[in-house]
Amino acid sequence: MGGMSDRPSPLADPHIAFDVSEGRRDIVVLGSTGSIGTQAIDLVLRNPDRFRVTALAASGGRIGLLAEQAHRLKVAAVAVAREEALPELREALEALYGSEPLPELLAGPDAATQLAASPCHTVLNGITGSIGLAPTLAALEAGRTLALANKESLIVGGPLVKALAKPGQIIPVDSEHAALFQALAAGTRADVRKLVVTASGGPFRGRTREQLAHVTREDALAHPTWAMGPVITVNSATLVNKGLEVIEAHLLYDIPFDRIEVVVHPQSYVHSMVEFTDGSTLAQATPPDMRGPIAIGIGWPERVPDAAPAFDWTKASTWEFFPLDTEAFPSVGLARHVGELGGTAPAVFNAANEECVEAFLAGRLPFNGIMDTVTAVVTEHGVPRTGTSLTVSDVLEAETWARARARELAAKATAEARA
Repeated sequence: MGGMSDRPSPLADPHIAFDVSEGRRDIVVLGSTGSIGTQAIDLVLRNPDRFRVTALAASGGRIGLLAEQAHRLKVAAVAVAREEALPELREALEALYGSEPLPELLAGPDAATQLAASPCHTVLNGITGSIGLAPTLAALEAGRTLALANKESLIVGGPLVKALAKPGQIIPVDSEHAALFQALAAGTRADVRKLVVTASGGPFRGRTREQLAHVTREDALAHPTWAMGPVITVNSATLVNKGLEVIEAHLLYDIPFDRIEVVVHPQSYVHSMVEFTDGSTLAQATPPDMRGPIAIGIGWPERVPDAAPAFDWTKASTWEFFPLDTEAFPSVGLARHVGELGGTAPAVFNAANEECVEAFLAGRLPFNGIMDTVTAVVTEHGVPRTGTSLTVSDVLEAETWARARARELAAKATAEARA
């Protein structure tokens, strides 16, 4: 199949089926005990004729669940990032397997990266955070199809990922990017006028910056439409998640930032839209359920029947769309800025945000302090020097600095507030 134009194909191209194989696909699931991983496993178990999970990787925080997944799926290998969790994992597996041989066990910060390069058809990267970069690069270098839910790895290592990925090798799993991926199949890249990324608005839609000053951890974690992990849920509340998705859309689809728009859609039915040059807009819509995007990620170019619920069109419903409040939620504008800077700027933005979200969840930073601190760190970092010559060492060094500086500024803000 051809690309979307005679220019180099974007990383995610629905017109190109990369390494399509017949029969059951072998899948490696990274982040198996998280929200994406558990839903992916549910999808696999309901479609045993289509998919088989060969290996699992997780952080090590939910050992009982990881052992149960490994036993039920009969995987060949299991990895945990925390080495101290290995004895507990072995004990849990021995209790389930009895006299059966255990799967191969790996532990340590590089364990998921090892599995990402193991023999399989598709690697589903559902790890949260920039620690997903090394597994992403390993999967691409090994020639695997990459079902990418770990947006951070693309954002912090954009040039690195683009240098390795072959046309069509990445299939996006974020609901917004899976929606764009499907809508883009309706035309060529030359036909695209703009990408429209939808945002639920999170739990604080309609509030002013002043009204956000005293929201609590519990308030921020009460997302109105999606059930996600705490970091992603807070990112949705600040709309940092949407800013990251704008950068991701630019990198995946090779569309300039000034042609990527964000619109607030509280119902989360329309996951994103593509506006074409003839005035037509194609929207991809399903009820909020990540199993649909996951099915696209691991099944493309085929669709998985009944992967997720469909709409009941016999019932009335209202779909609303609102402009983004950039004053209350400056994160999207800041993300555009760091995306245009490139180099290490996106890594600094993402790392500083991860530290600030952790501080907020621990009660050490107010909600508005998240973006105030991230903005200060990004400003202090300035214009990156590396540009397209970015290396993994550059990313790690920038992240280390950004995390340390974010912690310093957050601690200073807390001390000043208590003084």
